[in-house]
Order: sequence, then structure tokens, then C-alpha cells
Amino acid sequence: MKVAEHPRFIDMDKCIACGACYDKCPKRIPNEYNEGLDKRKAAYVRYAQAVPLKYSIDKDNCIYFQKGKCRACQKFCPTGAVDFEMEEQQRELQVGSVIISAGFRPFDPSPYVQYAYANFPNVVTALEFERILAASGPWLGHLVRPSDEAEPKKVAWIQCVGSRDINSCDHPYCSAVCCMYAIKEAVIAKEHSKENLDAAIFYMDMRTFGKDFERYYDNAKEDGVRFIRSRIHSINQLADKSLQIEYATEDGRAMLEEFDMVVLSQGLEISPETAAMCRQLGLELNSSSFIDTASFTPVASSRPGVYVCGALAGPKDIPLSVMEASAAACAAAGNLSSARGSMTKEQVIPEQRAVAGDQPKVGVFVCSCGINIAGVVNVDEVAEYAKTLPYVSYVENNLFTCSQDTQDKMAEVIDEQGLNRVVVAACTPRTHEPLFQETMVGAGLNKYLFEMANIRNQDSWVHSDQPEMATEKAKDLVRMAVAKAALLSPLQEVQLEVDPGAMVIGGGLAGMNAALELAKQGYSCHLVERDNALGGNARSLRATAKGEDVASYLVELSQKVEEEPLITTHLGTVIKDVDGFVGNFKTTLAGDSGEEVVEHGVAVIATGASEYKPNEYAYGSHPKVMTHLEIDDGLVSGEVDPKQVNSLVLIQCVGSREPERPYCSKVCCTHSVETALHFKEENPECQVVILYRDIRTFGERELLYKEARSKGVLFVRYDVDQKPVVEADGEGLKVTVRDHILGRDLLIDADMVGLATAITSHKATDLAQMFKVSMDEDGWFLEAHQKLRPVDFATDGVFMAGLCHYPKPIEEAVAQAQAAVARAVTVLSSKEMMLPGTVAVIDQSKCVGCGVCWTVCPYQAIDEDENGLAVVNEALCKGCGTCVASCRSGAPNLRGFTNQGVMAQIMAL
Repeated sequence: MKVAEHPRFIDMDKCIACGACYDKCPKRIPNEYNEGLDKRKAAYVRYAQAVPLKYSIDKDNCIYFQKGKCRACQKFCPTGAVDFEMEEQQRELQVGSVIISAGFRPFDPSPYVQYAYANFPNVVTALEFERILAASGPWLGHLVRPSDEAEPKKVAWIQCVGSRDINSCDHPYCSAVCCMYAIKEAVIAKEHSKENLDAAIFYMDMRTFGKDFERYYDNAKEDGVRFIRSRIHSINQLADKSLQIEYATEDGRAMLEEFDMVVLSQGLEISPETAAMCRQLGLELNSSSFIDTASFTPVASSRPGVYVCGALAGPKDIPLSVMEASAAACAAAGNLSSARGSMTKEQVIPEQRAVAGDQPKVGVFVCSCGINIAGVVNVDEVAEYAKTLPYVSYVENNLFTCSQDTQDKMAEVIDEQGLNRVVVAACTPRTHEPLFQETMVGAGLNKYLFEMANIRNQDSWVHSDQPEMATEKAKDLVRMAVAKAALLSPLQEVQLEVDPGAMVIGGGLAGMNAALELAKQGYSCHLVERDNALGGNARSLRATAKGEDVASYLVELSQKVEEEPLITTHLGTVIKDVDGFVGNFKTTLAGDSGEEVVEHGVAVIATGASEYKPNEYAYGSHPKVMTHLEIDDGLVSGEVDPKQVNSLVLIQCVGSREPERPYCSKVCCTHSVETALHFKEENPECQVVILYRDIRTFGERELLYKEARSKGVLFVRYDVDQKPVVEADGEGLKVTVRDHILGRDLLIDADMVGLATAITSHKATDLAQMFKVSMDEDGWFLEAHQKLRPVDFATDGVFMAGLCHYPKPIEEAVAQAQAAVARAVTVLSSKEMMLPGTVAVIDQSKCVGCGVCWTVCPYQAIDEDENGLAVVNEALCKGCGTCVASCRSGAPNLRGFTNQGVMAQIMAL
């Protein structure tokens, strides 16, 4: 594989990111990182958190390259890093697989007169508005409009700019992310506004189909964001540079409304350069120029060995992109498992510096976190205050303490200043403590000589309207953290062997794919299914959104599972008990043949979900009222014949988006449209009517919606407070629905009514308790982090895939199964693992053997020794502290969270 490395004209090994080249560069050009809202120079860093944080020279805008003179950057660079003689480097790489993640570019509305983007300064794109709100943006996060930098009082968002539009830009697909980012921007803008901002979103269908998206939408409405269902006619500019939008309401009234700013929710597209690269690599593209993939192999391109992830394979949001990245890594590594570890290099870790007996020298690093913290807390004041605290010998304020350049500098400061304790005042240790601890290890300090003060989640985010009190609270939190840090001692970690086997719970489509991928990676797997057959909900599905036959795929998949020697299948089996921890689980299975204990290193939970059975719309009282899975099942078996149905009505959101289940089931709109098309293909004379609240055919599913309309499928919108009514009419059915345009009831005679029923969680609380994992309020399993760790549980060694996480289509379920395997292999590929040092220890001189601690321990980590006293199994202990809180004798103590340390924090407060 040949690649070309473009010259930066600055030697990265010599560049110390001092900014001298930027300061002396006289050339100023529009800053593309801030969407041209401000200026940058020809010598520049692309953005504040760039990795590596090194400068580059923009050849196309450099005065030297244009006119042969200047070289100011080279003259003033203190390290001689500037090198104008650099040339493009051609490199040839020998690789076994290739992953392409070239991404997308935002749609440019400049050429399209209806949006007036090129003519009116206060019409901005959504990406420009993101930069306006950003702490590193041109106005440092202050909400202003570009024309006069005044704070706007009314802002409008226009949806579907460059999406769902074949007349202006030939982008018939939905960009999938725009509705949610518009709502997010509106909510954040209201938070940033000193005035009571009037935020209005003009939309066709509100597509909040992801996990917790519908709740976010509902909360935005409660917070005062206006949602106007309308496709605007035009935007005109007034004398004061404000804007007037002309639009029509749903009932046909023409309206004029003035706004201070208009934000265009621009869609996603593939750049011509990226499309050309893909064609050069021999990859098939679809009609929208995205890489063509199949539902059953969602990250595989048309060329064997070449995989794709992210928006290059179709519009998608961050969680799905991250999930696909892991899935692509899994697919790419599957054929390379025999070479695993053959090219790895052992990390060189500096010798740990002995600090026992030394006086504490605490370094405090206060993070601005862009505007997340600094927008509320006076971080400079907090940093100055930290300098006055006992044992503090160094204090620094950083824009983003988690950025790579700050980590590198932190390691240097630890060495130069001789620090032996570190406090970071930033966000939550849940996501960032491991990063800072890694920096500690690289600097030669024990990773447990570290403490975090959470001045974001526990301060700036919850006291955003009380900046002065938030600043005082930040000082309190830092003072407490320093008091504890001064008492910290180095801790040692326990090394354990890892069982190289896996267990997959659930034999549906996601579970079978996970088991096969694990086997492909070379690991044995136990596949546990409570039913007596594999397949799960997919056994009732007819076809995917792309028309692929599901039944034949399931037969092939099941056969592969049965023939794979590394997979042991347990049908008609449930989980009775789980013991152990990451790398060393012992799970008791219960089936018809009795009980069996299986040892494994990781677990993948893929237990699926259920179809909601409604008690409305005459379901259960009339045989021709069926759920969408029942219709699919009937089509596969032949019990439902489209040629015998002359009128079909499909009702959306049955059981979804209601108080009992306030979420969108994501797949129903596409499934109904696909069913409608199937009936039309089999019986062109059949009248098909879809009754909907919002049509959510996201991504390229929009093309199915377009096709359905072109073939005569009728779409009638209804309101949730005026639901359709289904009544028996002889052997047939009569459906009454309120038409929002006509303002009157429509009566539809139907031979069959299909209900797009909700997907509901199994609410497997027993399984959650056994594996000690969390579920959300709707019963879906809860990931460790929605964006950063979308397939991990907070419990190490346990992962999720498929419908048990949230409703999703087949291609996402398969991708999530692959992603879960990729994450699981990070555990299985290690022969040994280190367990945390933050575990309980028993002072047996105080222990009276009462047994309270081993009774209350949720991890069964405390045993009774031969003398009847408590002793901790460090491999099982998770450092929860329950034993410490329960003992009346004060015998247990928690390393890293000692009683002395906690009392020091309390006294400091």
C-alpha cells in the first residue's frame, strides 16, 4: 500500500509549540477551524486540542511560497524547526487489512439563494454556530451574532439544509444527525444567553430516534424551545441586519417572523476528493457517494480486506461512529489473529521514584475545560488560591488539561519541580483519571499518588447560574483534594492470569455474530440461549431495509455457529449465578440437563428485547389487526398474502413515544415503509396508508420513503392526543383519523391494519445484578459512556450488543456485536492483568470476627481465616468501601480512600 505524506514545513521533533512562528507571521487568512468567522495565519495550529500540538505552514497562503520572500517564521523560531525544503514523502506499507475512516464534509449552502447564506452575515451554518458557542471559538463562547457582535434575542434553526432535497442539491438522503444537534444547539444557546433567548426550530419531521434522544427533545420543549413544522419559503434581511422568515403553518396560514440570527442545519456529504480516493482503491460507492456496505457485513467494503467506519459509510452520529470503529478493528483483525503480537514493542516504563518519608510536594493543575468550567468558575482565582494551600509547590491553569500537549508538559513539570503528589481540578475521574494516572507512571510516580477535584460535574455544571458561589465551591473542592493528596501513599497492584475464554449470553443475531467473531479471533466461546433455537427476533423478520433476505442469512449463520469447534452452544439454558471478576468469571448455567459451571474471562450480553403487545386499535379482538412482526412472520410463512389485501393501514408509534415508554423504537418507520413497498410490489392496486407522528427514515432509508410516495403510498400525520380509531366493520375494518391539514376526520376502509409496536426491554434485573451492571429507567442496559464507550459496561470485562442496549436495525446490531468482541479481545489477548490497588485491608488487631463485613460485601471478597478473623481477597475486592462503613470496630480500611484521608477532606471543608 502506497501513501503520500504531505510536508508540514516544520520539523515536529524540533517544534516545541512556542508560537513564535505564529506571532511573527504577517499573513492573515480566514480560519477554517472557526468556519471563517475569524482569521488565522499561514503558520498555525489547526485547533486547540490538535494531537500532536505542533505548528504547520500553509503552503498555499504562505508569502514565501507565493512571492519568494518573508521567512519571518524561520528567522524567529528558537529551535530551527522551520524547513522550507521539506518535500512530499512517498511511503510503501505492508499491511494485512485496511480501515478507511475518511469522514464527511458539511454541506455548503452558499450557492443556494433560498437560504441567503452568502448574502446575509447573520445567516450562519450549524458548524459556525458551534464555533460561536465554543470556548476556543472566535468569541470565546459568548453568544453573539456576526454582524455587530450583539447578543441575539431570537434565533431560528432551519432543518434539512442539504438533506432530503433532490431539487436543489441532489441529496435525497437524511443526514441523521441534524435534528439532534439543532436541539442541542438551541438548548445550549438558551443556557449561554443572558436574555431569555427565543429559540425556534423549523422542521419537517423531528428525527430523535437514538437512545435518550426523545427525552432530550421533550425536555427542550419544556425548556421553551419552539418547534414549528414548516418548510420555510424565504429569508429576507431587514435594515438592522435582522432577518425575516416567510413560512406557512400546517393549517396553511402564511406567516412572517423576525429573528436576530438564522442557523442552517447543514447536512453531511462525501467530498469529491474522498469519493475519488475510494474509486481509486476499487471500492464500490452507492448513489449518494457513500461506501456501499451490506446489512450483514456493515463495516466491510466491496474489496476484501478493506473495511470502513464512520460517516463514510453513511450519515451517523458519534456513538455509532465509535462503535463502528471498534467493529472495523474487529473485522480487520479477524483474518490477522495468527499474527497477533508479532510486531508489538514492550513499553518502557521509568523506574518508580521512592517517595516514602519525603515531605509532600503537591502540584495542582486547574482545568478550564474550554467554557465547561471557565464559563462559570473563575479558574484563575482558583489557581491563585491553590498556591496558598499547605504542601502545594506548583500550580498551573490549562485550557484543556486532558490534551496531549498538557499531559506531556505535566510529566516535565513533575520531573523539574520534584513533585510527589498531583491534584487535577477538572471533570470526573470516571472518564479521565486513568489518563492522568498514565501520565504519573510515565513521569516515574506511583499512579495512586493522584487525586481529582471534580469542579465540572459537581460544580460548574450544577451551579451555572451562581458563578461566585461556584468559584468558592471550587476552592473548597481543591482544598479538600490537596488535604487528601498530602496523605496518599504508593499502592501496589495484584497481577492475575486471564482465562482466554468468553461467554455470549443470547443466541440472537447479535449474539451469534459475537460468538463467531470471537472464534475468528481464536478464542473459545460459550453461547447461551434460553430458547430451544437460535435466531431470536430475527426469526420473524422478512427482509432488511436494503432488501436482503433475513431467513436465509439466519440459516447460514446458525450453521456456521453449529460447525465452529471453538463455540459451545447451550440451548434452553439460563444463567443461575455469576461469581468472579474480569478475566476470571465463573458462571453457573441451568438447563434441561442440569447445572454446569463455566469459567471465562469476559462476557458479552446480547439478550435482545421484546415486541410490545398493545391493548388498543382492536388488537386481540380482530384477526386482521396485527403487529408488524406478526405481518412479517405471516409473509414469510405464506399466511399473509398481499394479493388478497386491497387496503392496508399501518399505524406508527404504537406504544412508543408515550409516558410509559418515552423513547422512539427507531426501526418502525423504516419497517412500515418497507412493508408498504412490498405490498405495492405484490399488489399494485392495493391502497396503503401509513398513519404517523413523524416519519423517521433516517440516513439512506429516506430513499425508501421517497420511493413509497412515488408508488402511491399515502402518508397521513396524526397527533398523539387524537389517535386513530380502529373499529370492526363486518369482516373488514374501519379506521378513523383526524387529518391535520383538512381539519376533519378521514374514514378509511381497511382489509388489514398493521401496528408498528414498540420494542420493549426484557428488564433483566436478575442478570444485571449477577454481573453487577446497570440499566436505565426504561430497562435498557447502560453503557459506561454513551459516546466514548458505547459497548462497555462500567463493570470491567462485561460488554453489550444488540437490542438489549436499545432498539436498532440489523446492521447496527451486527456492528455492535463486532465492536463488543473488539473490546473483549483487549482483555482476552493479555495473559495477565493488573488489578487496582484501591482495595480494602483488614487490621486484624481490631477485628473481633463478628462477620458483618463478609456478610455485607457485595463481591464476596472477604473470607474468614483459621482464627475466625476477616481477610480480604484482593482479586475480588472492588474497593466499594461497604466493609469500612459497616465495621463497628474500625478494622477495615480502604487503600487510597483511607479513613485518615477522608477525615482530612472533611476537616479541610
